[in-house]
Amino acid sequence: MKRNATIFLAIISIFLLLVGCSNSNSNGSKDDNTIVIGIDDKFAPMGFRDEDNEIVGFDIDYAKAAAEKMGVEVKFQPIDWKTKESELSSGRIDLIWNGYTITDERKEKVLFTKPYLKNAQVIVTLADSDIKKVDDLEGKTVGLQSLSSAADALESSPIKSKIKEVTEFSDNVLALNDLKVGRLDAVVIDEVVINYYSSKEAGTFKILEESLAPEEYGVGVKKGNEQLLEKLQKALDEMNEDGTAAEISKKWFGEDKVLK
Repeated sequence: MKRNATIFLAIISIFLLLVGCSNSNSNGSKDDNTIVIGIDDKFAPMGFRDEDNEIVGFDIDYAKAAAEKMGVEVKFQPIDWKTKESELSSGRIDLIWNGYTITDERKEKVLFTKPYLKNAQVIVTLADSDIKKVDDLEGKTVGLQSLSSAADALESSPIKSKIKEVTEFSDNVLALNDLKVGRLDAVVIDEVVINYYSSKEAGTFKILEESLAPEEYGVGVKKGNEQLLEKLQKALDEMNEDGTAAEISKKWFGEDKVLK
C-alpha cells in the first residue's frame, strides 16, 4: 500500500508540474495583459539607466503613456541590440521601442508604426579635433554601435572606403569613451543621443554640421501581429491629439519634436 501511495503522489506531482508549465510561457512573468518592450538601456535620452539604476528616457515615458491608453501593463526588457529582430520574432519581446530607425531592410523583418520622431546620423569628434567635414575622416579611425543605423549610414557613404579603420561597439557609451581617451578620431552616432551627451559634458564634443543620413524612429512590431500594431498606433494618435506626446517631448527635449 505504501508503494502504491508513493506512486500515486508522484503522478499527482508530475500532473501539477505540467499544468503549471502549460499556464506559463516563454517570457516567464509575461501574461496576456503585459507588453514586453525590448530596449538598449544605454541609449540616452531615449532609454537608459539613471543614477539610481532606474530605466528612464523619452521612449520609456512615451511607451508607458501608450500602454496606459491601451489598458495594458508594460515591462521593459534590456536586450543585446544586435539581436533585437530575433528577440521580436521569437516572441521573447512584443515591441522594439528605443530609438529604432525605420529602414527598408528592417521593414522586411518587422511591422512599423508611423514615424514619431526625426533623427539623423551625425559625426562627432572631440572639441579640439581638426576634423571639420566628412571628407576629413580619410585615414582616420571611426567608431559606431554595431548593427545600428549608424553602421548603415557609414556603409552607404563614399567616405567609408577611405577610412583607416571602423571599430564597432555594443553601445554608444563605449564608443564615446574611446573617443574621449583618444582611441578613436570620430564616432558616427544618432543626433538625439549626442545632443544629450553634449548637454551633459559641455565643451567636450564637436558635432559636424554635415550629417550622413536623415532618418525617422518608429516602433517595431512582430510580423503578423497587425492587431497589436493597430491598437498601439491608435494610442499614439490619441497621445498626439490630447497633448500627451508633446508634454513628454518637452520634458526630454525642451520642445515638441514628435511627428504628427
